[in-house]
Amino acid sequence: MKKQQQIKKALCVMSGGMDSTLSAYMMKNDGYEIIAVHFNYDQRTQSKELECFNNICNDLNVKEKYILDLDFFKQLGASALTDKSIDIPTGGIEEGVPVTYVPFRNGIFLSMAAAIAEKEGAEVISIGVVEEDSSGYPDCRESYIKSMQESINLGTKDETNIEIKMPLVHLQKSQIVQESLKLDVPLHLTWSCYKNEDKACGVCDSCRLRLNGFSVSGEKDPIEYE
Repeated sequence: MKKQQQIKKALCVMSGGMDSTLSAYMMKNDGYEIIAVHFNYDQRTQSKELECFNNICNDLNVKEKYILDLDFFKQLGASALTDKSIDIPTGGIEEGVPVTYVPFRNGIFLSMAAAIAEKEGAEVISIGVVEEDSSGYPDCRESYIKSMQESINLGTKDETNIEIKMPLVHLQKSQIVQESLKLDVPLHLTWSCYKNEDKACGVCDSCRLRLNGFSVSGEKDPIEYE
């Protein structure tokens, strides 16, 4: 009698953005069954990001998904993404850590993802952090994510062994665009804008990085801009 092959599972942290979406498609391409997790944290474009997440999950044929609501970040404030009294910068990339940084966001997301991964028996958590061509967020650094992996495995059952995969961490946005097109990732379903939910603003840090990625690649971004 043939031994049944165990299904490999990857828990993918998915914002509805281009980077985390590509990461999830890379996991699927590597033969993992995708479990998707999305966080609503009172960010300005929460409704649009959730819509994108659901559409992407449909395209990926995700059977198991988690949508978690966190009101903690709104109470915390301290970021232009969650505090509407702080303007989203539109003048180009800032020096240092920008005001769109949400304090320890990825640490909190990964902690919650670890709980789900352990429960679901997922051997991998996938996160779309980008170190070299990102906005300079400290919680997107490879060294930080690796240390988080070690902490997660110290704080879970002995038989739990989770690897955090960050396949984009050393890529530039243009390479992310190219890799997405290669894997047939539905980029028209993704959203990057920090400000708007109807047409992307084109001038916030995230829009600028995205548009530059398409420009350097010689490709046209399929989403609408103001």
